[in-house]
This record gives sequence, C-alpha cells and structure tokens, in this order.
Amino acid sequence: MDLEKKIELICRPPTEEVLTPEDLRQLLEMEEHPIAYNGWEPSGLAHLGTGMICAYKMKDFAEAGVRFKAFLATWHGWLNNKLGGDLVLIRKAADLFRHSWIALGVPADKVEFIYSDKLYEDIDYWAKTVTIAKNLTIARTRRTLEIAGRKETDARYVSDFLYTPMQIADIYHMNVKICQLGLDQRKANVVAREIGEKIGYWKPVCVHHHLLQGLEKPAVWPIPEGQEKEAVASAKMSKSKPDTCIFIYDTPAEIKQKMTRAFCPDRTIAFNPIIDMCKHIIFREKQVLTIERPAKFGGNIEFQSFNELETAYAEGKLHPQDLKNGVATELAEILEPVRRYFTNNREAQDCLEAVRQAKVTR
Repeated sequence: MDLEKKIELICRPPTEEVLTPEDLRQLLEMEEHPIAYNGWEPSGLAHLGTGMICAYKMKDFAEAGVRFKAFLATWHGWLNNKLGGDLVLIRKAADLFRHSWIALGVPADKVEFIYSDKLYEDIDYWAKTVTIAKNLTIARTRRTLEIAGRKETDARYVSDFLYTPMQIADIYHMNVKICQLGLDQRKANVVAREIGEKIGYWKPVCVHHHLLQGLEKPAVWPIPEGQEKEAVASAKMSKSKPDTCIFIYDTPAEIKQKMTRAFCPDRTIAFNPIIDMCKHIIFREKQVLTIERPAKFGGNIEFQSFNELETAYAEGKLHPQDLKNGVATELAEILEPVRRYFTNNREAQDCLEAVRQAKVTR
C-alpha cells in the first residue's frame, strides 16, 4: 500500500486530530508496519462510542498495515475502582470488550488483544513507570486526571497519581509509535510526547478520535461561546448513564425507545447527538439514509450524503422525530450482527450477562 493511502486510512473520520501530520508521515516513511494502540478500562458494557467508533479506527489501522494493539487495561480499571474494584469482574469485562469488537468486525488475526495483567508481570514495565513518575510533578500529573474520568480536585489517594505514569509506561513497554485514543486521553499522550525523548525513548505520534455524544441534553443549553471543549467532554456517551447511551447489544425496541427520548433540537446541527450519530456512524455504514414518513408529512425521503442531510435538517425540511425514527431503524440493522454473535457464542453470552448484572460505576 502506498504512503498516501496509509495516511488517508489513519486520518479517516472519526479521527479528529493528529499530533502531528508531519510526524506521522515521517514515521510511515521510516517504518512500514509501526505499532499503534488504544487502551480501555474494562468497566461495563460497550456502547456506540467504545464499541463502534473504536472498532472503526482499529479496522482502519489494520487495513493500513499498522500493527494494532488493543490494550485491555484491567489494572487501570482496578486503580479507578471500576466495577467496585473487583478485579475478577473487571477481567470478565475485558473479555466482553474483546468479543464486542470481534462482533463488530475487528479482524482478530490483525489486532492483538493484550491484557495488562500479563504485561505487568515484567519488572521492566515498573522500571519505566518509576522513571516516568520521577519526571512528572504532582501539579502536572493532577492536570492529566481527565484521562481517568476525574476532575483535578478528585485525587485523594496515592493510587490516583499512579494512573498517568502507568498509562505512559504502557506506550513505551509495548513499543507503541502511534497512540490512537479518544480526545479525552489527549493530556496523557501530550505528556508522552513531551518527556519521551528526555527519558531515552521517542516522541509518539498521536491520533485522536471523536467522542460520540450521549443522548441527553447538555447540562447548559445552548452551549456558551468559548465552552465548546468542556461541553464535548461532559456530553460524551457514558455507560454509567444507560438511558442516555445505546449499547451495541440493545434490541431494536430498546434502541427505538432510547431514541424517542433523545435530545434532538430542531434545525440545530452543533451538539445534536442524533446528527452526531449520522455523521460518524450511519454514513460510515450506509451510502444512503432513508427516512420513512407518512404521506401527509411528505412521504419517504432519501439522503445520499451527510452534507445533504445536514443542510435539509438545518433548513427545517426534516422533523426531529422523523430523523430519530430513521436513525433508530438504521442502527438496529447495523447492530444485527452483534446481537447474532452474542446469541451464538456461549462464552461471549456469559461475559455479557456477568457484566450486565454488575453495578457499573461512572
């Protein structure tokens, strides 16, 4: 595959930021199959963001010939007291994530699934963690706490400050050259770029993907000017708010019910979660979006591109409820292979039921 095609795949939406495009090009000129990774705390069910958005980028990177490592950060979930700090249950959730991405079409022969339990048996990993910690101030580490879903004022235990050095050590211990994570992980990746060469490693390229919005109305609406970044972080889809997110295992009836209640302001594109889904999921999967409507409301309507849909909606030519109904139908169809996979795979089914019964924390 030629260089330009590789870059196109890596930068393909839902990618939103590359640090830096020049560094990415230089890396690909030097290494034909560099290692990339994304890491997740296995702490509950996979929703559209964790499931589909992340799966899209894994598939893009695999197609580009990049060696992708899907890092199931069980110890980070333990540090962050996810699933009540039950490490056995967290490992079960890790198995669920692996099954979920495979069900979504992630090629298991091209993506390596790595559990932190195994990685952390190596004393060299902890040497890297200590080296990184020795090069980070408390103040600098506190400013990265967003990566663990916390505010700067939330840190109360020493373990809270281990999170960032461990996450950065993951990068160097797995020989990662491209950090492919969500925008909410940006602060840790920037630290890795800042200190990597200083401590004898390298400056990783960072490819950050879009954070899919949850279905609820933002706490402050309309979004005040200058607070867009904060709004994106607080409005992202979260498994701890099950009524405001769509899980990849949801039935068509559950999807329709959640979509019916979803926030979808009329004629508004920005911070509209249904428009967000159309842009990053529906038109990734479909070339045409068909909205079924009664004849008295104009009859069925088709959109050949996201831009066409965006324009029509902004002009008031498509009612919010019609859009929600149409997207619910498309999502149910897109997720049918996932439901079928979990119906036919007993191990996956057991993981799903174990996590469903657990108390999910934020």
